[in-house]
Amino acid sequence: MFEVLKSSFHKLISDTGAKLMYQLGFSGFSLILIFKTVVELRYVFAKRKEIIKQMYVAGVKSILVCSIVALFGGMILSLQTGLQFKVYGQQEFVPTLIINIMNKELGPLLTAIILTAFSGAAMAAELGTMKVSEEIDALEMMSIDPVRFLVMPRIVAMSIMLPTLTIYTVILAVLGGAVVSFFQLGVTFETYFRQIVDSIYFKDMYVGLFKSFVFAVIIASISCSNGLLAKDGALGVGRATRVSVVSSYLMILIVGYFITAIFYGNII
Repeated sequence: MFEVLKSSFHKLISDTGAKLMYQLGFSGFSLILIFKTVVELRYVFAKRKEIIKQMYVAGVKSILVCSIVALFGGMILSLQTGLQFKVYGQQEFVPTLIINIMNKELGPLLTAIILTAFSGAAMAAELGTMKVSEEIDALEMMSIDPVRFLVMPRIVAMSIMLPTLTIYTVILAVLGGAVVSFFQLGVTFETYFRQIVDSIYFKDMYVGLFKSFVFAVIIASISCSNGLLAKDGALGVGRATRVSVVSSYLMILIVGYFITAIFYGNII
């Protein structure tokens, strides 16, 4: 019995150590990939066609999903908070709450979650398929840098489209909240939008956009890294796609918290 427990404990320690070493190696690989992408930015104009293509894939194709999530997200937020405020006769504060929450947190977060599932997974699967089919090795044999050819356009495209879609998400959420506020809370459109305008602060806007930019780099770099490290055929591609989505979600939540703490925790 003691030998079985000892063997199980050793296996647990060994597996934990192996996973930890892999995560450290993967983190280093991702950071190096971001650094190489920054270096390759000098070829942005030369790769403009590929960047525009990736912007279409990451942004335009996901706009319908973003629209539905943003609209109903704003409606749900308005309804749930408004019903509570209405008990105390304070439903006029619903617009202030909506614009502050959407600008600071939910706008970037909802958009990042959508693009992670929609575009991040596609990036990991596409690059993973190219890796296991040795297409990336073929590019290197022809002296074509995979970072310049594949990674940089995807990170640049995501960095442009996620902040853009974040603005679009915030606007639609505000409109959805206006509909609910008018028909179910008794707040007129004039009062609602006047409160919205009065409650918009420049700091909330630039923090939200900064978050969305950081989220874009996180999503694209993690997805591309998992794709480039894929192995073991189709099974490895599926694993890389799954891990990229889960890792992106976790990093978005963690980094989002620290950005909020820095800008709103009396540090800046």
